[in-house]
Amino acid sequence: MKPKKGYKSNYRPEYPADFAFDYKDPLTLSRFLMEAGKIVPARVSKLSHKQQRTLNTEVKKARQLALIPQGALAADQYRFPDQISVKPFEY
Repeated sequence: MKPKKGYKSNYRPEYPADFAFDYKDPLTLSRFLMEAGKIVPARVSKLSHKQQRTLNTEVKKARQLALIPQGALAADQYRFPDQISVKPFEY
């Protein structure tokens, strides 16, 4: 069934429901972090509730392993990781 004209989905089309966030991919995770190092809320990131929960746990794992900067000072000094691959995720 085709959605109505002018219909705006609540979720991001580039992250399907079965997409698994991984703590070993800091580039994808850094897309959901603010400049101060905070995790973007679900109403802004447009992720489903389940995806937002998994994103939070994976970001926290990556912070523990120092793959992502933690806190405002660290984000100012070290910035976000450079893009390693041209295609950071697959469909």
